[in-house]
Amino acid sequence: MDFKQIAKQVLQIEAHALDNAVIDDGFIKALDIIQETKGKLIVTGVGKSGLIGAKIAATFASTGTSSFFLHPTEALHGDLGMISKGDSVLAISYSGESEELAKILPHIKRFDIPLIGMSRDKNSTLGKYADAFIPTIIHQEACPLGVAPTTSTTLTLALGDALAVCMMKKRNFSKEDFASFHPGGSLGKQLFIKVKDLMNTKIPLANDDISLKEAIVKITEGKIGHLIIKDNQTMAVLSDGDLRRALLRDDFDLNAKAIAFATTNPKTIQADILASQALKFMEENKIQLLPVLDKQQLVGVIHIHDLVEAGIKGL
Repeated sequence: MDFKQIAKQVLQIEAHALDNAVIDDGFIKALDIIQETKGKLIVTGVGKSGLIGAKIAATFASTGTSSFFLHPTEALHGDLGMISKGDSVLAISYSGESEELAKILPHIKRFDIPLIGMSRDKNSTLGKYADAFIPTIIHQEACPLGVAPTTSTTLTLALGDALAVCMMKKRNFSKEDFASFHPGGSLGKQLFIKVKDLMNTKIPLANDDISLKEAIVKITEGKIGHLIIKDNQTMAVLSDGDLRRALLRDDFDLNAKAIAFATTNPKTIQADILASQALKFMEENKIQLLPVLDKQQLVGVIHIHDLVEAGIKGL
């Protein structure tokens, strides 16, 4: 049996359904309903349609439309109260006749809640109750028995994505808006986390008269491989790399002042700079650690490892 060919055939069947999806005035009316919704968009469905509905609700919620999934059975046993004036409902049933879903439709309409239906049949129970109807018409399921929801669920999911994307366009939903809904995601970290959120405020600090021998002890105690040497006028950074290079110098002396081997006038960064910008700056300049300033005041240090471990990526 040629499973590569079978797999390809499944993809072709589902791709055909996507390519021939019906996008008509019902789709546009559904967008208008969602846009005019003052409350939440409640998505509901049973079985595989419910699983798809939960994903659609999550997609809407993360792209600027307040939304959640409600199972029809739970709605029949008290959770119908979660739907209130100002909400709208997106109900999904491929047949349009799911018993649990059909039972809650009269109650939804009794409260004058706008209803968007997704089904293969506009004349189904769901289709008749719907204020806006989006057809999920397919030629065949990819299942060889023609019974397991495969092509139909793929089409439903894709139409849900299409609704969400269109709503993003209607609302001018930006990358910054998306990041605000995903502060823990990579984009959120890139756009919101600042240097001050990740910097180390326990600064390994020494006066400019510290000896190289004492500086080595301080670096070891600091555990970040660097020492900030500072007085009222100047600042320098002594790193492990500086120590290794010092060993090769003819004038190497453990009792000499450490500042003689340090990097004077080091590059610094402001605390309010985005962490992603700091990472880019450090990578471009091949710097492992930066003193962090609040205006001209030293308030911390940021190590490249801190940024990488926090999942920060350069812009």
